[in-house]
Amino acid sequence: MGWESFEIRTKRRVQLLDVTGQVAQVVERSRVSEGVCHVFIRHTTAGVTINEGADVDVALDIEAQLGQIVPKDSGYRHGEGNSDSHIKTVLVGSSTTAPVRDGKLSLGTWQAIFLCEWDGPRTRTVEVAVVAV
Repeated sequence: MGWESFEIRTKRRVQLLDVTGQVAQVVERSRVSEGVCHVFIRHTTAGVTINEGADVDVALDIEAQLGQIVPKDSGYRHGEGNSDSHIKTVLVGSSTTAPVRDGKLSLGTWQAIFLCEWDGPRTRTVEVAVVAV
């Protein structure tokens, strides 16, 4: 299977948005029984990560703490006013990988895949590839 993409519209400037369901659908369509699912965000002010999805407060805590670690206004040189977003993307990363077992995305009980929006609201493209192993 090649790459498949889908778009997500974020609603806030900073937002962790659970995209596990959309990624799982791509995995199922791939018909790969055993393999690897690779998720990539092709944006410099958004990232992707795997973390707890059962309690929405975890995502809100991550948003808040990264905002404290990398504040929006901190005398950055970049003129667009979104340097904090670029830095948060460096910290979180622009890709993640998860196993595929028995034709399904294989995450831990509490895990979810999150699009990490740092400069929204925007429409973001999520790229997914499922590779058999």
